[in-house]
Amino acid sequence: MTTHAPPEPPVKGRGATFKPANRLRVESPEPSDDGPPPHPDTHPAPLPARHTPTTTPPPPPHTPPTHPAPLPPPPTINPYQGCEHGCIYCYARPSHSYLDLSPGIDFETKLFAKPDAAKLLRAELAKPGYRCDPIALGTNTDPYQPIEREWKVTRSILEVLAEHEHPFTIVTKSALVERDIDLIAPMAAKRMARVHLSITPLHLDLTHHVSIARPKPLEEKLAHVAKAR
Repeated sequence: MTTHAPPEPPVKGRGATFKPANRLRVESPEPSDDGPPPHPDTHPAPLPARHTPTTTPPPPPHTPPTHPAPLPPPPTINPYQGCEHGCIYCYARPSHSYLDLSPGIDFETKLFAKPDAAKLLRAELAKPGYRCDPIALGTNTDPYQPIEREWKVTRSILEVLAEHEHPFTIVTKSALVERDIDLIAPMAAKRMARVHLSITPLHLDLTHHVSIARPKPLEEKLAHVAKAR
């Protein structure tokens, strides 16, 4: 007889309120009881699910991809895997399944930084056959999510791009991008940099339901856009 454990209670203070299973797994444990049927007057508690501890290594540092024919995608760099912003609508959530992690709570609580990204980028740019195309930062997760304040992976990448006068684009919803104006503005003056600042709901009450990030008034968001111009 197979028994199913009750669903976990919703997690408060996060974008995802539950932890969905990894849809890429071929097998998954389930609690079961292969003993004799219980007496009708007893109601034993279901057995806990068997859990095998698994260590998931950080993903390899990402370097700009090659250019396969006939329709090459633009080169991209994602300094981080997972995103602390925790937007419930984020299309990047399923990518955590490839790390054997949940696209729910794990996506916003188990994050991976790529501190060697700038070093690998520098080596990539030095290759004789390298072809210069604008590199996009933040195509999967936000390059200026809160952990960037400590890790500074995004800034280290921008320093390499600015040094080589290599064009780039940035997609973010964070005001932390203003910290790197000293690198972005000179490149933008040469038409080699472009910043796309995401503005989601215009109503603060709605923002609370779709993102755990601290909502900002529309006027403040527009001020960030003006500074990035």
